[in-house]
Amino acid sequence: MRMSLASLRVVRAMLAEPSAQRYGLELTRETGVQAGTLYPILTRLEKAGWLEGGWEDIDEKLLGRRARRYYKLTALGLREARRALTREGMVVGAPGVLHG
Repeated sequence: MRMSLASLRVVRAMLAEPSAQRYGLELTRETGVQAGTLYPILTRLEKAGWLEGGWEDIDEKLLGRRARRYYKLTALGLREARRALTREGMVVGAPGVLHG
């Protein structure tokens, strides 16, 4: 899969905590990738089998916010994300920073 710089930032952020479930706003803050770019990336990665997504089960009225969609790397995603960063000469570093 060909990856843009924004996609690489998202993948690198997911690799920083491979077993963690992450939601969009959290990834936007961490990567600097704007929501209008982020959500299509997450959708593409989920369709490719790199991410598994699901809605949290909450009482929105009780919590005063909408339910979040969480994403987690799959085994395929973990393997392919590492390959993508290696192929592009990137290493996992501080959030929002890509090192080549």
